Amino acid sequence: MTTEADVVERTLDCLVIGAGPAGLQLGQLLGEQGRDYLILEQGSAPGSFFATYPRHRRLISINKVHTGSTDPEFNLRMDWNSLLSPDPALRFTRYSERYFPEAEDLVRYLADFAAAFGLQVRYGTRVTEVRRDGGREGGFAVTDDAGRVYRARRVVVASGVSLPHVPPIPGVETAEHYASVSVEPKDFTDQRVLIIGKGNSALETADNLMETAAVIHVAGPHALRLAWQSHFVGHLRAVNNNFLDTYQLKSQNAVLDGSVLAIDRRDDGYTVRFAFSRADEVVKELRYDRVIVCTGFRFDASVFVEPDRPRTVINDRFPEMTAAYESVNVPGLYFAGTLTQQRDFKKSTSGFIHGFRYGTRALHRILEQRHHDRPWPRRELTLSAEALAAAVVERVNRTSALWQQFGVLADLVTVGPDGPARYYEEVPVGFAHDSAFRATDGAGDAITVTLEYGPDHDKVDPFDITVSRVAQNQPGVAHDAAYLHPVVRHYRAGVLQSTHHMAENLENEWDRPDVHVRPLVDFFARSVRALGGTRAEAR
Repeated sequence: MTTEADVVERTLDCLVIGAGPAGLQLGQLLGEQGRDYLILEQGSAPGSFFATYPRHRRLISINKVHTGSTDPEFNLRMDWNSLLSPDPALRFTRYSERYFPEAEDLVRYLADFAAAFGLQVRYGTRVTEVRRDGGREGGFAVTDDAGRVYRARRVVVASGVSLPHVPPIPGVETAEHYASVSVEPKDFTDQRVLIIGKGNSALETADNLMETAAVIHVAGPHALRLAWQSHFVGHLRAVNNNFLDTYQLKSQNAVLDGSVLAIDRRDDGYTVRFAFSRADEVVKELRYDRVIVCTGFRFDASVFVEPDRPRTVINDRFPEMTAAYESVNVPGLYFAGTLTQQRDFKKSTSGFIHGFRYGTRALHRILEQRHHDRPWPRRELTLSAEALAAAVVERVNRTSALWQQFGVLADLVTVGPDGPARYYEEVPVGFAHDSAFRATDGAGDAITVTLEYGPDHDKVDPFDITVSRVAQNQPGVAHDAAYLHPVVRHYRAGVLQSTHHMAENLENEWDRPDVHVRPLVDFFARSVRALGGTRAEAR
């Protein structure tokens, strides 16, 4: 373990703030490459967030132990809790058989992960200040609550969203909050309860109270979004949907669409002024015994000293970052973990372990490429339509990274003027056209491979049998596919030249010779000729 004297006397390659899943993942990758790093964690153990949240202790990240496959890469598609590890024994699926496991299982797993790799973590250390360091070797000076100063060339914030996001409602300070409200259902017996928020924390809370509360209203200004329709796993999950059944079947519960205008705390409870958005903005005063705020969390930027405070967006909830996960206004300050959802907010999976584990690996590769002259891992392919198609088909049928980070990560093929093609895996889409890749390969030609849903996928009711699925296994109309499928794009000097959609498939197997392989070969034949290649046989 790093000693206090060592830390004070040297400048680290990288200082990581937070020993949650992303901090541990990055620590394992940094240690694997022999980088000088340290993780600071205010809690007494890894993953301290999950020692408290979710409040009702059931995770909604799936844990599918039995997949019928022995391929560890494929199985990560159904394992949403494991970190990426060279040790096959360090899989979360060994810790629980439950499809929706208990939070305590994840806490145990994260502690074992940290111990297995001997990660350099200083626990019980709360960061109080982060500022640019003009002395020594530049970089940052980070101060903890004991007054110790750590210096590092780069800082990665992996502390997550640690502060409650509270809407600006007059009187909201008198309400209870998801972070601290009782989770004992008997404490709400025969009470009228208003829950502000329409996300998973709100519905998780409502489900917990259904057997004891007299009346439960769940309220918010936005339409309730269901994950099975939007394909965003942060929207309301079916496991928290029991409350909706009680609403639709008139069991004293309801979802209120509209805005809470004011909360007035009185001796006998609360009076809430509410504007109904679907009733011509009718305003009513409603009485409740309890009001609970379940409106999510936000990033805590208070430890950053101006002018080194990262710019925030989305109602100040997240730091704004580049495609390299770097602050847009503080060079050398990077982010990992759930904070990176700023890049794909409510669209993909960067806010969750099964998404940001790959984003963290991509961040590590960016740091290695930028600061240690270690190029992005790649392999070479013969410049032919057949070779390119074979490589893509093999990847899309196994990859967990492109599957989980749909539309966010891409496999990238670059082609110089005289082949061979170079195949890079799991590059952030926004980073894929970075000059570092173009400079390496000269001509600036690139092919990206992503998994994506169709543009109108969230407007299709997947249970409506009158909706045509003509794109299923039909290459000629694959571009109309709503469900997840591979998309291949050819760029020249950053400008899109052509796009190919591989036909969607019920089993997500994109390897049929007539439906998937041959149309892809034909697409590459056109693209490869445009790049100056040949139709030589694949090696």
